Amino acid sequence: MNDVVITGTGLYTPEHAVDNAALVDAFNTWVDNQNVLYKDEIARGEREPLAHSSSEFIEKASGIKSRYVLDAKGILDPERMRPRLPQRQNDEPSIQCDMATAAARQALDNAQVAAEDIDLVIVACSNLERAYPAVAVEVQRALGTSGYGFDMNVACSSATFALETAANAIAAGRIKRALVVNPEICSAHLNFQDRDSHFIFGDACTAVVLENGADAVSDERFEILGTRLITQFSNAIRNNAGFLNRVTDSDPLAIDKLFVQEGRRVFKEVCPLVAKLIVEHLASLELSGSDLKTMWLHQANRHMNDLIARKVLGFEPSEAQAPIILDRYANTSSAGSIIAFHLHRSGLEKGDIGVICSFGAGYSAGSVVVRRQS
Repeated sequence: MNDVVITGTGLYTPEHAVDNAALVDAFNTWVDNQNVLYKDEIARGEREPLAHSSSEFIEKASGIKSRYVLDAKGILDPERMRPRLPQRQNDEPSIQCDMATAAARQALDNAQVAAEDIDLVIVACSNLERAYPAVAVEVQRALGTSGYGFDMNVACSSATFALETAANAIAAGRIKRALVVNPEICSAHLNFQDRDSHFIFGDACTAVVLENGADAVSDERFEILGTRLITQFSNAIRNNAGFLNRVTDSDPLAIDKLFVQEGRRVFKEVCPLVAKLIVEHLASLELSGSDLKTMWLHQANRHMNDLIARKVLGFEPSEAQAPIILDRYANTSSAGSIIAFHLHRSGLEKGDIGVICSFGAGYSAGSVVVRRQS
C-alpha cells in the first residue's frame, strides 16, 4: 500500500461579510412586520407573536460573530430574506465550479502540482447546484485535470468522507494524485426567518490535494495515518428538498425544504458519538488523545467543539489545540474542518499528530488522523 500525504490546501472566501448586528437588524425588522401583519390573530390568541433575535443570543448559543456569504443584499432585505444569485446559462461556469476552481488553484500551487497531473476530482458538499452533469466533471474541465471526477454528498461530513475515498484510491495504486473540493453555499438552504437557526451558516469553498508520498515534492506534507467513518440514521437534522417534490405535489417553499434541526437533541447525541469515534480511531492506530497536537473539528457550534475536545483530550483545550474559525466563518458545513486545518496547521512540527474530524446530518462523522512529515 502506498503512503498518502496531503500536500496542499486552498480556501475561497466570499467578499461579503455579514456580522450578527446586521443579520439581527434585518431579522427583527421582518419580525416586526409579521407581528403587525397578524396583529388581530395575535390579539385573539390565535397566533403567538414572533420574538426578536439578538447578537448576544447568537454568540452565546453558538460562538458565531459573523459569516461570509455570496450575496448579502438579498439576505438583509426584510422583504426577501434569502440570497439573490442569478441563474447562469448552460454555457457559463456554474457558481460552485467558480468557487471550486478558485480554491483548487490555490491548493495546487501550495502542493506544487500541475492541474494536468491530478487523476481524480471529487466535489463533496452538503448541497449540489444541480443533479447532473456532475460539478466535479465541470471542475475537471475548467482546471484541465486528467482522469475522472464525481460528486458526493454526506452533508457536513462530505469532506472527510471524500478524503478517505481519495486516500484509498491512492493507497491502492489506482491513482497518484487527487483533488477534493468542498463548495458550500449554505446560505441558500438556510431559513433566515427562523430565530433558532437564521445565524448558523456561511458560504465558503475549500480544496485539498492528496498524493502518493513517493511522488510529492511539496515542502509541507501531512501523512494520512488512517481514516475512519461512521453513519447512524437520524431525522434530527434534515432537508427535504429534492427532485421528487414536484411529483409529490409538495410545497417547494415549505420550511422542511430548507435546513431544519432539533438543536438540543443534536448536541446530546452527536457529541458522544464523535468523541467515541476519535478515541477508538486513535486507539486502532496505537495512539491516544495525549498524542494529539491539534484537533481540526467541524465548525458548527463552539460548545460542541469544546465538549468533544475535552472528551478526547481529557482537559479544556486551548485555541491552538482545538482552533475555532466559526466565529468569523460560521458553519460552512463540510468546509469547516478543512478551513480550520488550512488556517491553523503552521504551528505543527515534524512528527506532530492531529485529527481532522467532521460530523453532521445523517448522523455522519469522519476522522482523518495525520502526522506532519515535513
